[in-house]
Amino acid sequence: MSAPESVTDAATADHPGTGEPSGRRRAVFHPLEVSSVRRLTADSVEVGFTVPEELADEYDYAAGQYVALRKQIPNADGELQELRRSYSICTEPRRGRLEIAIKRDLGGLFSTWANDELSVGDRIDVMSPSGAFISKHRMTGLNDPESIDTSREHTFVAVAAGSGITPIMAIARTVLAADSAVRFDLIFSNRAAMDVMFLEELADLKDRYPDRFGLHHVLTREQRISPLLSGRIDAEKLSTLLTRTLRAETVDEWFLCGPFEMVQLVRDELEELGVEAEKVRYELFTTGRENTPGGQVGRPVEVDDTGDNVQISFRLDGVEGEVASPRAARETVLNAALRVRQDVPFACAGGVCGTCRAKLVEGEVEMSENFALEPEEIERGYVLTCQSHPTTDAVRVDYDV
Repeated sequence: MSAPESVTDAATADHPGTGEPSGRRRAVFHPLEVSSVRRLTADSVEVGFTVPEELADEYDYAAGQYVALRKQIPNADGELQELRRSYSICTEPRRGRLEIAIKRDLGGLFSTWANDELSVGDRIDVMSPSGAFISKHRMTGLNDPESIDTSREHTFVAVAAGSGITPIMAIARTVLAADSAVRFDLIFSNRAAMDVMFLEELADLKDRYPDRFGLHHVLTREQRISPLLSGRIDAEKLSTLLTRTLRAETVDEWFLCGPFEMVQLVRDELEELGVEAEKVRYELFTTGRENTPGGQVGRPVEVDDTGDNVQISFRLDGVEGEVASPRAARETVLNAALRVRQDVPFACAGGVCGTCRAKLVEGEVEMSENFALEPEEIERGYVLTCQSHPTTDAVRVDYDV
């Protein structure tokens, strides 16, 4: 006999929300039509979507944000499997349209399908934009030009590797066009010239803003004239770039996007140089960990008949859900919620994207990883449910706050 699992109408339930602004909106999936597919490199494509006018407000975004895609794709056995993947928007904010870039991952089912089979006219479930990889400056009033602060010069630096260039393209395009006092430098690491995504677009930016856009290509498997720009970026090479080429002390804001090892190396070096942590924005495209729930259901978990369970409650779209979780399973809040609600929001399930963010309103949890929440969000009680393991007998989270 298992413990009860229930979903009840929250119209009559107590809602302890504080009403304080979260700074984010909860994302929702809508089917969108693919309007363009453009080859960037042998292993990457840019995909455009048309956003109908009735949904345009929901797909308003700031440069640096991402969307999640949801699609049923045949697996190796030919069986349909629902996959969710997050991809950054690569263009400046435009009403009614957005573009993302998808790079093929070795063995990646979704990215391989997108590179080989996705075509104009296809329809895919696209989540409304989300993410906090955006500038803290008022330059982020990107869809409201009158709100942009033009009273002083702004100096931005981005360090990207591989497909980490995608959100950087949107940020660079936007801030350079927004204010003639902006300077933007980019250190961009790739294996070889043929692997560089947006190569022509970066050259165009350099031609358009020759005095304000600095482009530093680093190739790890090709020899360049400068030894500084050849080979893998290590601590010594990075220190030289940050102190002699870019002068870290003059930078207002940093944007780091790539694999964990590179991002952490740059963060450590900036800390050594005395750069304040609040000036550094970073986003990972992977943590290298395989802990993603499959499809729209959590991993199988059997409730403990002896009653040694944790009670997990959650609020989503005004409806209360409840599920028992065996203490010994160390199940995440997200995994438990997915067992009773298939529409619980998540994308990466690796603590990277922040889609599963909710406010902890009762009990305590321990987060295994956090690469998405800002310190002030944690202080206000927000958690990543994909990484949150209950440490009390009862836990309640609110996805709607």
